[in-house]
Amino acid sequence: MITVSNIKKAYGEKNEVLKGFGLQITDGEFTVILGASGSGKSTFLNCLSGLECVDDGSIKYNDVDITELSDTALTKFRKDNIGFIFQQYYLLPNMTVEKNVRMGADLANNQEYEEIIKAVGLEEKAKKYPSELSGGEQQRVSVARALAKKPKVLFLDEPTGALDEETGRQVLDYICKLHKEYGFTIVMVTHNQNIAEMANTVIKMNSGRIAEIYSNSTQKTAYEIGW
Repeated sequence: MITVSNIKKAYGEKNEVLKGFGLQITDGEFTVILGASGSGKSTFLNCLSGLECVDDGSIKYNDVDITELSDTALTKFRKDNIGFIFQQYYLLPNMTVEKNVRMGADLANNQEYEEIIKAVGLEEKAKKYPSELSGGEQQRVSVARALAKKPKVLFLDEPTGALDEETGRQVLDYICKLHKEYGFTIVMVTHNQNIAEMANTVIKMNSGRIAEIYSNSTQKTAYEIGW
């Protein structure tokens, strides 16, 4: 369980981005954070994952309050618990698919990273370099690299933002299949209202606050939603 209590975040004196709110995210669920540009959703995701620090409030993973951890302890916490997938792929261009994924696996002493590569459909391209892959394939490598860490929580910031519809659906489908198989928690930021139909819980943000939280009684697949 992730418990957020009255978190605040500002950049400078006049730019208050997160304005004090709380919520809970249940283990194993798929949660989507929706909001217009400037609503604070990406800042919230960064704070929630420990990439940024809040100015006030607390973020607890069960009994661990990450806002009270030292920089060293927070880095270790992220290494042991958190996976992150960005809109940009951030692959190392001089490394093959296999070696990029192995970077994540090595952080968790995971010797089964080849199974992750197979799970995202890139077994035949394991020896290829990022420049030899399509955008969708590169994003699947970033998915595999994040999951090779065996994270308890996977954060995604607009993971389909740079992809066309067909590729975006394919990537989301892979993520959801792996979510069901491994049981990790997903927290995804997106501006695509349709993707929210795939989630258990949807958090709508507006001007640095929570505008609405609701649950979907049924979750659609990546091929059932609009785009």
